[in-house]
Amino acid sequence: MASRAGRTAVGERAAALRAAQAALAAEHAAVYGYGVVGGRIGDDRLAEAREGYAAHRSRRDDLTRTVRDLGGDPESAAPAYALPFAVPDAPAAVRLAAELENRVAAVYADLVRASTGSLRRQAAGALREAAVRAVRWRGDGVAFPGLTERATTVTPSASPSGGADGV
Repeated sequence: MASRAGRTAVGERAAALRAAQAALAAEHAAVYGYGVVGGRIGDDRLAEAREGYAAHRSRRDDLTRTVRDLGGDPESAAPAYALPFAVPDAPAAVRLAAELENRVAAVYADLVRASTGSLRRQAAGALREAAVRAVRWRGDGVAFPGLTERATTVTPSASPSGGADGV
């Protein structure tokens, strides 16, 4: 019986590690994406873009430590990421920021499900923050952040790309 409990704990830790790595990958993509947002956003929302960028950098750094604490080797950022659509102007930058937040919320929903204790609380806080930022960017909310977006989004995070502009 103790052996089975040990295997279950190992499996739960492995699931938490996989979910934390996915969240880390999403944070890397969000940091990259906010770089694009900041380059295209209008002056009226530049402070909001900087705030989102700083928040994702902080979460990325926290997740790097979390992955190490779980016994993993933190995933590195890709040199560039494919954006879900072209971002030629400020309205497209606003749409991109909302999409980034939706994708981050989705992976944090997975981390909430896969973790326990303080990691679960941190993931829930990150999900909530991403959902609030998405509402600010989009102008409206969804009933279950991180879940409904998942049903309509093919991938939970931007994928690495070799293109110089990430498009």
